[in-house]
Amino acid sequence: MSKVLVLNASYEPLNITSWRRAVVLVIKGKAEQVEHNGRVIYADFPFPTVIRLRHYVRVPYKEIPLTRRNLLHRDNHTCQYCGTGSEGLTLDHVVPRSRGGGDSWENIVTACVRCNVKKGSRTPKEASMPLRNPPRKPHSSLYFEIARHVRGGVHQEWRKYVIGLN
Repeated sequence: MSKVLVLNASYEPLNITSWRRAVVLVIKGKAEQVEHNGRVIYADFPFPTVIRLRHYVRVPYKEIPLTRRNLLHRDNHTCQYCGTGSEGLTLDHVVPRSRGGGDSWENIVTACVRCNVKKGSRTPKEASMPLRNPPRKPHSSLYFEIARHVRGGVHQEWRKYVIGLN
């Protein structure tokens, strides 16, 4: 069945849960319904798609590892220069390593082999190859799961609760 986005009291995404768990939290008064999809579970109770906890929950910060898989997820498995979604994507340093560019979320993007070779050891500006999306560090590991749902066209209403989701 459908999934529900759980927000902290501060509207920060916390989790994705089942619709049943979300309904229990709303009925018990521990959460309030923020968004619904128009369907009803029973009279005057719409089917929730986003709920917000009434009390703030402290969540410890967890560093997201800079891995090829996470970079591909962040960039939606597409070349950040031409937009193709080919199988043979490579990783490209926006500021090349030969010019002091390091391995960071803000300096690595996915690129097709053709664009990576064309750019060479130049910056995107020097190569006249603007980036489609500026590289940025994801704010949480939950970002990837939310992005998958939104990009899949399932929960477009979640988009406004996630920073950096395009």
